[in-house]
Amino acid sequence: MYRELAWRNIWRNPRRTLVILTAVVIGIWSIIFLRALTRGMESEMLASGIKNLTGHIQIQQPRYVDDPVVDYSMDAGYPPMDVIAPLLPLGSAWAGRVRVGAVAANARHSGGITLVGIDPLREASVSFIGGAITGGHFFGGSDGNSVLVGRALLEKYETILGRKLILMSQDIHGEIVSRAFRITGIFDSDMESVEKMYLFIPLEAAQSMLGLGKRLSEISILLTDTGHEVSVVGRITPLLDDSRLAITTWQDRLPILAAYLNLSGSFIYIWYGVVFIAMGFGIVNTTLMAIFERMREFGLIRALGVSPGGIIGGVILESFFLLLLGLLVGNLFGMATVFLVAIHGIDLSALSAGTEMWGMPRIITPMLRCMDLFIANAVILILGLGVSLYPAIKAARITPVEALRYT
Repeated sequence: MYRELAWRNIWRNPRRTLVILTAVVIGIWSIIFLRALTRGMESEMLASGIKNLTGHIQIQQPRYVDDPVVDYSMDAGYPPMDVIAPLLPLGSAWAGRVRVGAVAANARHSGGITLVGIDPLREASVSFIGGAITGGHFFGGSDGNSVLVGRALLEKYETILGRKLILMSQDIHGEIVSRAFRITGIFDSDMESVEKMYLFIPLEAAQSMLGLGKRLSEISILLTDTGHEVSVVGRITPLLDDSRLAITTWQDRLPILAAYLNLSGSFIYIWYGVVFIAMGFGIVNTTLMAIFERMREFGLIRALGVSPGGIIGGVILESFFLLLLGLLVGNLFGMATVFLVAIHGIDLSALSAGTEMWGMPRIITPMLRCMDLFIANAVILILGLGVSLYPAIKAARITPVEALRYT
């Protein structure tokens, strides 16, 4: 009986009901879409940061962390990756690198870059470079003097595939060494700054040029999933000498990104609050108007023996139906919007100068999780029923005698 009465009561004034339903639909739609957009941006920023030679975990010589020069390279054969690798989660990958500051020059231009010597087979599964080649080819077996250049740097130096670049750096003895490398591949990145910063050459070529032998600057580890870095570090740390090596996670290497991701969750709950306040006033106002129009009806119900709790339950049930209907429609609109936008994403290329400063990718693809849907709907439903208590209690306090004063 209560369910039937509540359903009929909310349609006594269809226009008023549609107004509050519209408010609920817009509220839940905005929460779902904004959360999906934020989630997608967070995911892209994190993936981009980790893939840009950061990895989930890095192992380096302690002094190299603050002063990345060849003098602070790790000893050959240490750390023992044949011992460490079995302790990593199944599906993880690792790669050793040589990474130093250098100068790249040709007949027209010269400038500072970061020279990265990589093992092609291992690096392809650890960083972005394996799937970023859009011109030429990746390193092969006979590419000892090959270099991979970012498209932005290629345009800056006004050169093309097949041309040579002179790379200069300081070797292990403090001498300036230089060598000519031929451009055999062009890579694209989500961030133009990455294309201008990094040049990739084979690991053996970098070690030979700098006189490193088999020494490495760093070892980067890519886990199968984010969130297990601390536990993995805890497993491998006892195997290593703290005085010879430093183990850092991506949170240590990208502190600004880590701080942003921690704050981002708080920002979305603030938006939940803003949306709910606007919607809550509408629910309370609509319910109060309906109650004042039905004062004589509530008085009659009380005279027939219905308890105050029964009246409160009836009013709450009306609000529940309103919220449930609004959430249903709002969820459908929200998920449809996320799906349509995710097909092509939101292109921010026109704002690339500003977005790159914050490490944001050029294209943002919304990402929606079931937990986000559950939290958004639970917040709106619980708080919506909470604010409905005020008009419900007001209706329950009316007595048959007081109801006679209302016409």
